[in-house]
Amino acid sequence: MAEATPILDFQGVQITRHEHIIFEDFSLRLEAGEFVYLTGPVGVGKSTLLKTIYAEVPIKQGHAMVLGMDLVQVTRRTLPALRRRIGIVFQDFRLLPDLDVYNNLDIVLRAFGFGRGADRRARIQEVLQEVGLERKDYKYPHELSGGEQQRVCIARALIGGPDLILADEPTGNLDAENGLGIVELLHHVARERGTAVLMATHNRLVLERFPARCIEMDSL
Repeated sequence: MAEATPILDFQGVQITRHEHIIFEDFSLRLEAGEFVYLTGPVGVGKSTLLKTIYAEVPIKQGHAMVLGMDLVQVTRRTLPALRRRIGIVFQDFRLLPDLDVYNNLDIVLRAFGFGRGADRRARIQEVLQEVGLERKDYKYPHELSGGEQQRVCIARALIGGPDLILADEPTGNLDAENGLGIVELLHHVARERGTAVLMATHNRLVLERFPARCIEMDSL
C-alpha cells in the first residue's frame, strides 16, 4: 500500500521576514488528523511560520509542500485553491463587527460559491452546533464573550471543510478556563474530523492538560 501524502512536508526550508532569516534549515511533517503544537517565546517566529503555510510569507528555498501544492511555485492563480483547504484561527478573532454570527459565516460560504441559501443555512447550523453556539447565530460579536467569539472563529475555520487548521495563539486573549475549552475543541476537531491542526502557543497549561507532539521553535 502506498504511503499517504502528508498534509504538510517542509524539508530544509529557509524562512525569512523582509531581510531577516528566521529559520535557516526548518523541517516539519504533519499527517492527516495530527495535532501539533509550535511553542516558544513571543517573537521566535511562530506566526511567521504559519503565514508561510498559507503563502502570505513566501518561501524561496527548500522543499515546502502543503496539501500537495509546492509553496515555492505557488501563483496568484493557484493560491485560492490552497487557501480554501486551510482554516485559520487568529488570536484577535477578526470577526466582522457589523455582521451577526450567521452572516460572519455566510459571507465565507458565499465567497466559496457554496450552494443555495438553504444549503448554506444547513451548513452554518452544523458548524455552530459543533462549536456549541447553535443558539447564538443572531448575536453580534460585541454581544459575545471572548470564548464565544473564538468559537465563532473556529466555526468560520471549519465552514469550508478544511484539511488543515492553523491556530495562531488562539488562547492569547482568553482566561484560563475559556482557553482550555478552545484547545479541547480543536483536539476534538482533529480527532473526529481527521483535520490536521497546527497550533502556535506559549501557554504551558494547555500543553500540560492536552498533550500532543510539540515543536520547540526556540531550540531550532
